[in-house]
Amino acid sequence: MEEEFHELTDRVRAELRSPQDLVAYERLLGLARKNTPAGREELARMLVAVERPLWAREIAAFILGCAGDKRAFETLVLLLNYRDPVRCATAAHALSRLGDPRTARAAAALATNPLRTAYALHPVRLLAELRAPQSVPALIATLERLLTPHNPYWRVALACVEGLGALGDRRAVPALAAAVAHPRLAAAAAASLARLGVHEVPGQGGPEAKGGGGRPGADDAQRGPGPRGRQ
Repeated sequence: MEEEFHELTDRVRAELRSPQDLVAYERLLGLARKNTPAGREELARMLVAVERPLWAREIAAFILGCAGDKRAFETLVLLLNYRDPVRCATAAHALSRLGDPRTARAAAALATNPLRTAYALHPVRLLAELRAPQSVPALIATLERLLTPHNPYWRVALACVEGLGALGDRRAVPALAAAVAHPRLAAAAAASLARLGVHEVPGQGGPEAKGGGGRPGADDAQRGPGPRGRQ
């Protein structure tokens, strides 16, 4: 976690507003360096203490999460759905190392919630990294919901496309084939289909190749699927 921790602490240092903040910040860094059971107890108390600044709880949760301490779970899930993307990314990193079985369920709930789509990018990426039973169904559901014209959340859709390709589950073929019709998703969708052994978009009229093979051509990446049934 060394690089990510330095990025977090450098960012937080820029948020400090008073000498008291600096003292509290240095105290947190000292606890992180010691990495003792007593230090982790103090960090855990910070997560539930009243009137603690968000940056202090973020650092404490990150340290505990990367150490596999499940007391960080609730705070990290809160940050995973935060309006500031950089905090979402920090939380996702710690959650991926926490090893809590609740993480995938929480990430799937955030990714599939249509009211929280603006903050779904990091939950989607986390699902792909976790490779949990919830990952593929949640990414398919999120992608299918976002395959509408002029959808402003195309980066979330793109993360779904890339994640489904990495997960390698053929249940994703229909959704990925539909994504080929969207210019911003076309190349990534074709590449993900190729990773699944599909080099001809279903419904295009040609045979569907199975197994490994070369990369899709530029034409394959740009053309959209014709009429097709659900697979």
